[in-house]
Amino acid sequence: MNQSTALPRTPRADWSHLLARAHLDLWLSLFLLALVTLGLGVLYSASGHSSAMLISQVQRLVLGLIIMLICAQVPPELYRTAAPWIYGVALLLLLSVSWIGDASKGAQRWLDLGFVRFQPSELMKLAMPLAVAAFLHSRSLPPRPTTVFWTLLLIGLPTVLIARQPDLGTAVLVVCAGAFALYLAGLGWRWMVSGVAVIAAIAPLAWHTLHDYQRRRLLTFLDPESHPLGAGYHIAQSKIAIGSGGVFGKGWMSGTQARLEFLPESHTDFIFAVFAEELGLLGVLLLLTLYLALVGRGLTIALRGQNTFQRLLASSLSLTFFLYVFINIGMVLGLLPVVGVPLPLISFGGTSMVSLLAGFGMLMSIQTHRKLVSH
Repeated sequence: MNQSTALPRTPRADWSHLLARAHLDLWLSLFLLALVTLGLGVLYSASGHSSAMLISQVQRLVLGLIIMLICAQVPPELYRTAAPWIYGVALLLLLSVSWIGDASKGAQRWLDLGFVRFQPSELMKLAMPLAVAAFLHSRSLPPRPTTVFWTLLLIGLPTVLIARQPDLGTAVLVVCAGAFALYLAGLGWRWMVSGVAVIAAIAPLAWHTLHDYQRRRLLTFLDPESHPLGAGYHIAQSKIAIGSGGVFGKGWMSGTQARLEFLPESHTDFIFAVFAEELGLLGVLLLLTLYLALVGRGLTIALRGQNTFQRLLASSLSLTFFLYVFINIGMVLGLLPVVGVPLPLISFGGTSMVSLLAGFGMLMSIQTHRKLVSH
């Protein structure tokens, strides 16, 4: 067909072609755009209309989107090849935290390199599923006992280092990121039941290794009314905020719990309570729909993966993101202990947002490079 008889390209075709060339997935991009826009609006209200905090969040968001775009360009096979090196670097950085890390609020979790200050544990959230997926890729599935042993060792080493910082919330996320990949590789229920039994057996011993504030959080979770003005204050105020929102909410920037400073950490860990108070049940349903849409799209990409590595990596990243949401909302509702896990892409924070968007960049890489190969 010559140029004179060729059909004109439609705007939709041009848009799809542009996204394909940029290795961006349309649905993930739309869901992420809607979620971060919603998050910026709620953060502005939760921060007491702080323009400085909003600008800081936008800057971190832009950095995260740039890193997401870069990660989307990398072919999945290159991720598989680099996985051991990424895991090794993340592990060394975690070791460095225990030697030269910055301490803040009783925890030693940060590395200050002069030009940037970050948490290496956030890098391990990506390195863990990469390493486990790459390790299981070249082995027979379901995994044999020796494979399970070495995989658990891969998971256990960084988990212990993160838990000692202490950062139990991130340690749980890192453990689950590796465990999801191991389970989806065909790990039998016998292994799962045995693992639960071992955890239950060592729980009494682990109790004595916890810090005082961690013990108080667990005791408050079991009896929230025991310390209404102490350890239970956060949960009590968050429940008041959520309940007062009703079906339709009080309206954007009309919430009282955060504005009158009754709700601590309203712009970070407990921002969901602000969201529920101002936008009500309908707003919460919209938020959960966006989160589930992101997870569903990630699992769809996993199902379409072209090899074991791609399927395990995509599914682990997607399920870990779901766990992120589940833990934060669960602790704000008082259904889980307070462990300091932010609401993904909504709470104020830098390293966490960048690591999450980098993970979505990997998902886009798996999806868009699959299309290129199939065509």
